[in-house]
Amino acid sequence: MKIETLFPEFCNLFGDISNIKYLKKCLPEAEFIDSPIDQEPAFVKEDVNLIYLGPMTERTQEKVINKLQPYKERIIELINKGTVFLFTGNALEVLGKYIENEDGSKIEGLGIFDVYAKRDMMHRHNSLCIGKFEDIEVVGFKSQFSMMYGNNNNSYFLEVEKGIGINPESKLEGIKDHNFFGTYLTGPILVLNPYFTKKLLKLMGAEDTTLAFEENCIEAYKIRLEEFKRVPYQK
Repeated sequence: MKIETLFPEFCNLFGDISNIKYLKKCLPEAEFIDSPIDQEPAFVKEDVNLIYLGPMTERTQEKVINKLQPYKERIIELINKGTVFLFTGNALEVLGKYIENEDGSKIEGLGIFDVYAKRDMMHRHNSLCIGKFEDIEVVGFKSQFSMMYGNNNNSYFLEVEKGIGINPESKLEGIKDHNFFGTYLTGPILVLNPYFTKKLLKLMGAEDTTLAFEENCIEAYKIRLEEFKRVPYQK
């Protein structure tokens, strides 16, 4: 079992590296690979069970796009063969067509998904979110300067029950393609959502894994879900 974290020295806003810290507790025998931005990612030449990329600053997005561009076809190959990916926060934007700045200039993305992002650096969106993935209710937080646009009707991750999707006019959140999961939700999502984490582990080939602190995590999840449902939604 190999789990790769891309560029952890830069892509760790909102403490989302705790997704990986939690997996280390759940999978103590697994091999965890940190791939800094000045080295070739492990996934280029190796098969890994999970590729994780966390949220980053807007300036770092350009560095990440430039770093991953030579490996675009390899990423597509891995997505199509069912490798598990988890991209959180604005990490998903680097795989879209482009990111548009407020002045209309565009940063070309990898173009793997038919979506694009638009920045509004004077207005940060903060909200709670509840969405449905299959039969699992997923909770998380959104804190972002950009919104995503385009067609994710057939490739969304969550059907939103409370909050916004990829933009305020959408109720479809994130991207799911094969076993690629991309979402603006932070939290960290794996710590907050034990049932989704168990689903992800199953896809990774660790179906019978007992989560770290499983009973406590499930109890906390149920309490948090009810609290989120009671809080009035504000855009």
